[in-house]
Amino acid sequence: MNTSTTYKYIVKRSDTKEPIIEGTRISVRDIATNWKLGHSPEEIPTIYPHLTLAQVFEALAYYQDNKEEIEAFIEKNKVPEELSDSL
Repeated sequence: MNTSTTYKYIVKRSDTKEPIIEGTRISVRDIATNWKLGHSPEEIPTIYPHLTLAQVFEALAYYQDNKEEIEAFIEKNKVPEELSDSL
């Protein structure tokens, strides 16, 4: 069971406590990473067509309000340099 947050579209996964967009497997980390790579909020729903622009903006708002938490998830999920060279 996921835990609700004060955000309409964001819940925390019960197993990892990572915030995701409710009803999906897309994490706030995924949205923030795409935004940091230069994708505009309007472009992100073309990458994840089942998301609405409102969900993307709320994920970015969550990221801005909880930057340290999300950056920790980004760091935790990075592919190590030695492995990324072989991809």
